Amino acid sequence: MINRKHIILSLALLTGMNFMSCEIDKEPLNGPTVGAFPVNAEEAEFGLLGAYKALTLLDASSTPFAHVIDNVTDVGYARPGNNYTPAITSSYTTDNAFAIKPWAAHYKTIGRVHTVLDNLEALKDNTPTEKYKQLDAELRFVRAYAYSQLIELYGDVPLLTKTLELNEAETITKTPVAQIQQWIINELTEVANALPIAQSASGNVRAGRVAAYMLKARVALYAKKYDIAIEASSKAMQLAEGVYALTPFNTSLQYAGKDHTAGEPNVTNIFGHEGFKSSKEWIWVFEYNMNIDGNSHNQQYYAASRLGKGVAYWGPTQDFIDSFQASDGLPITQSPLYNEDKPFANRDPRLDMYCVRPGARFLGYQFEMNTSFKNVSNYWPVINGTAATPINVANTDQSNAARSYSGYLWRKHCDIADITSTSVNGRSDLNIGIFRYAELLLLYAEAKIEANQIDATVAEAINKIRRRANMPEIASNLPQADMRKALRYERKIELASDGLRWYDIRRWGIAQDIMNGTLYLNRDAKGWKKNAITSIDANYSPKYNKTEAVKYFGTQNTVYKLNKDEYWPIPSAEISVLPKVEQNPGY
Repeated sequence: MINRKHIILSLALLTGMNFMSCEIDKEPLNGPTVGAFPVNAEEAEFGLLGAYKALTLLDASSTPFAHVIDNVTDVGYARPGNNYTPAITSSYTTDNAFAIKPWAAHYKTIGRVHTVLDNLEALKDNTPTEKYKQLDAELRFVRAYAYSQLIELYGDVPLLTKTLELNEAETITKTPVAQIQQWIINELTEVANALPIAQSASGNVRAGRVAAYMLKARVALYAKKYDIAIEASSKAMQLAEGVYALTPFNTSLQYAGKDHTAGEPNVTNIFGHEGFKSSKEWIWVFEYNMNIDGNSHNQQYYAASRLGKGVAYWGPTQDFIDSFQASDGLPITQSPLYNEDKPFANRDPRLDMYCVRPGARFLGYQFEMNTSFKNVSNYWPVINGTAATPINVANTDQSNAARSYSGYLWRKHCDIADITSTSVNGRSDLNIGIFRYAELLLLYAEAKIEANQIDATVAEAINKIRRRANMPEIASNLPQADMRKALRYERKIELASDGLRWYDIRRWGIAQDIMNGTLYLNRDAKGWKKNAITSIDANYSPKYNKTEAVKYFGTQNTVYKLNKDEYWPIPSAEISVLPKVEQNPGY
């Protein structure tokens, strides 16, 4: 009986009530009705908002999961430890917290959906038709999203479409990935048109029709159903006209490629508090609220520099930094603009807009990792208007034993406005973007490329993103292999730290190459010679002359085993009580 109770709880087949409003996230004063739930449309909406809130609860190191997972790939690196190092050394166990946490979190969300959806039809006759259809559609969208995440992380999983009774636990089996992908596509096809085009009044916290078609396109692309992905992404782009669009970088773009004395690059008008209020790029976001218990995170504390009140827990790898093109659009191994003595000059500006490298300014401080910088500039007196020049402070970004382990930091999802609240006990309610217009453009472009239906719209989708970054446009008549390379560059660079790289390298079949050998780090911020990098391959991954590279860089050995590391382990507690559910291979 204890075991059966455990599985019911962990799969969230039976869930308690915790219904929160979307905007201020407070419980209804009268609470849910005792007995059958929901009994009216208002209660159903509270249940829906509870399902949305459940999506925000998945985190790791007090950081939303989407902004952690890239740090167990080739583009990011986490502080070595039991949670993250096993992900890149093929040593996960079936009770590793990071590996198994998404399983429980997503099934909890699905359970919240079923709590409402199971009884929704009883409200049909007493609910306005459009209201009823939208509630049904949003609930099914949230459930479809949760399953889209589960299958990417765990492969075949139980496909539950209603709350199960206790005695049904032993009947649970896994459903093949392909079948779940098709089920998601069918679900979204059925419900998309019941949604409004956008739900801007909610801050895009609630999903609209564009989000539904985008999720359909993403799942279809990952399933290699390219015609469906083209159709769905095209529809999403059509609906998005006049509603969603790329947001230009702010004026701090002028500081990219320059040192700390020039100014501080930032993308807060897209990825910061300002961006979530005003940017048209966000199609669907997870909402956080500092005033609600359990509805905040400590993301910036883990991402920020030591001087910036953080712990520098993760950051880009040297492999990622070397992936950025020179400003002429060529790889650094080919561009005459690349200068090994000034490796951050004349580069794709997104290197500085999305990452923090030595010599840059970050959260008001000069960032340096080399031992020669005992002191650095503190620009806060200038920012606060109390002095005309910065002051010198001790460089704890270099001297702290737990300084950045990669030598770099992520700038993209940090906001200088949060520095006053970020500390050991500090919290942030910066929203987390899940779908944005840039990814939609790249979904469309990739589907067209892989279907070999390349036309001018493919290059234009990519070039919209490149123009924003002041990068040269790609030609519209590139052959498929070259267009694929261009697409993979843009996904790697533009979507870095958004939580999609883990999925990309596996579905492209390149993880066994780039995650099986060595990752390079530059914790001491040493200069390096160009001959350490031998080439940039067709997937825009740098290849190194290891004999030369180790003269300058630190290393992390990586292991990737085929037919194992494509997926994470199912929690051992689940396997022990589900006789018909087999553990994933290799665990």
